[in-house]
Amino acid sequence: MAKLILDIDAIEDDFFTGSRLLGIMSQLKNYRFCWLVNYQLYYDFRLLTDAEVQIKKKTRNYFFQVYQFCETEREITHYIYHNQFEGEYLLPEFKHFDFLWLLKGDVVTEEEVLDLQQNLKTINGIQLVTELAHAKIKNKGNLIL
Repeated sequence: MAKLILDIDAIEDDFFTGSRLLGIMSQLKNYRFCWLVNYQLYYDFRLLTDAEVQIKKKTRNYFFQVYQFCETEREITHYIYHNQFEGEYLLPEFKHFDFLWLLKGDVVTEEEVLDLQQNLKTINGIQLVTELAHAKIKNKGNLIL
């Protein structure tokens, strides 16, 4: 009987191909953050109740909420991950960021990313928005839904 091996690196490469990731520093609660993004920037993020990210460390389970918005004109899906839950981090290498914004699907231009960063900075309560290089993400598998 042949043994099948799951190629995690190939899954990660496929998931992140063409995607862009922003790190956002804010003291806002996750529901308030998404409400402000929806209200001020005219998005329609919704909590994915059936797709939160669960990480098990030692004997505890940690649950990280994920919000999703799909653009109607283009094939781009936006995800907002809450990076912290009870002192643990979804991406520990970026623990100074409270939220992670992932854009995936169609090509997102540099200009679109810069516009999004500038628009996010207009929201009261957001201190910092920056793009994160995929090469610096050590725990990519934590973002795969």
